[in-house]
Amino acid sequence: MNWDDFAGWSARIGAWGADYHKSLRDRPVRAQTKPGDIAAQLPLSPPEAPEQMDAIFGDIDAIIMPGMTHWQHPRFFAYFNSNAAPPSMLADQVASILAAQCMLWQTSPAATELETRVLDWLRQGLGLADGFAGVIQDSASSATLAAVLTMRERALNFTGNQKGLANGPVLRIYCSAEVHSSIDKAIWVSGIGQDNLVKIPIRAGDPLRGIDVEALRTAIKADIAAGYTPAGIIPCVGGTGTGATDPIADVMDVAEAYDLYTHVDAAWAGSAMLCPEFRDLWAGIDRAHSIVMNPHKWLGTNFDLCAHFVRTPADLVQTLSIQPEYLKTHGADGIINYSEWSVPLGRRFRALKLWFLIRAYGLDGLRTRLRNHVDWVQGLCAQLRVLPDVEIVSEPILALFTFRVGTDDGFNLRLVNTINDDGRIYITQTKVDGKLAIRFTGCQFDATKEDVDMAYEVITDIITQLRDDA
Repeated sequence: MNWDDFAGWSARIGAWGADYHKSLRDRPVRAQTKPGDIAAQLPLSPPEAPEQMDAIFGDIDAIIMPGMTHWQHPRFFAYFNSNAAPPSMLADQVASILAAQCMLWQTSPAATELETRVLDWLRQGLGLADGFAGVIQDSASSATLAAVLTMRERALNFTGNQKGLANGPVLRIYCSAEVHSSIDKAIWVSGIGQDNLVKIPIRAGDPLRGIDVEALRTAIKADIAAGYTPAGIIPCVGGTGTGATDPIADVMDVAEAYDLYTHVDAAWAGSAMLCPEFRDLWAGIDRAHSIVMNPHKWLGTNFDLCAHFVRTPADLVQTLSIQPEYLKTHGADGIINYSEWSVPLGRRFRALKLWFLIRAYGLDGLRTRLRNHVDWVQGLCAQLRVLPDVEIVSEPILALFTFRVGTDDGFNLRLVNTINDDGRIYITQTKVDGKLAIRFTGCQFDATKEDVDMAYEVITDIITQLRDDA
């Protein structure tokens, strides 16, 4: 392909992409294929001779599209949305065209300096204190791993990387039972071990399903008495299952009493903190050492872009920095090499899409979307609450709640599966206190009130259908 062909195909793909997004409401949200359907259409061996782009691109519609679940569909109410606003997609195209490897300041000064500035814009928008510095990670999983490694090194006086863990103290890290599984994986990868992740129960009767702070304090005291070394606490704001939110200020009181490193997982709900009226959910956040939030979940930057804010960057850099001669920048003082703030060495030019997004919508435009989503989802919850045999299992936290119909887990699972097979909306199930519940979150960037209203229509239609068939 020459560059003239590239320009022509770029224009064609751009037009195809616009048509795709404009037609999303006419497509089923979740892929309707069966396992193996797509693979059966793909040759077992690669081609030896080059193929024409017309044939290659034609197979997108013929083979790939039937097997796609449409994450940008306005009625995608499952998981947390992986949003992609148009300006962000355009920025990602620019980043792909430049194809820079932005591991060091010298390998692309613009990428480093833009990342510093645009994350400070985001920090200001979230109302975080001046002392926080930001770095872009690929996902909250990577940010949490970096934080757990920092907890580990800080507790070991920064000797773990050199000496290993075999002869050192047994470290303990604490969280609530509602945290995301990425916390568990970070504990595995860090070498601390699953048995040393202490999951504390939530407070009885708490609508926010936050951690029991007294139980946390008791667990730390017991571990110290047993000879363990507490290293850190990972509270969450807007947990994945139910939106569970820990009392951050109370957790910080405990952390400070025992000099523990704190990392707040606000991967989804952090975006909502652009709206001052929602910030009560993380009151005390400026006392945290580390915070993660994902603009690619709710804010509109396409995957992957995770914002990781740290109050003491020196601890993170001391944990992760390694400087062979070929990675050193000589003759330039005061620079940041963001690869020293991350586990991977290689870094894409991710800051460009956050820069495009904030400039294209402004913070006020983004706030309007966030507020709409919260209002519409809470309105749906209110509609479902008054229906016979519908139980709101966990109260709305921002734009997330869970419910079930009756007490039969089997019926509720059939309800979820039938709704998803219907195709008009997409939802998921979860477990709340050991029982199956239906999880609803409405955070798709282009969703309208009419899309959320359709969710009510579909849910009630399918309930009636299943009862009629029983």
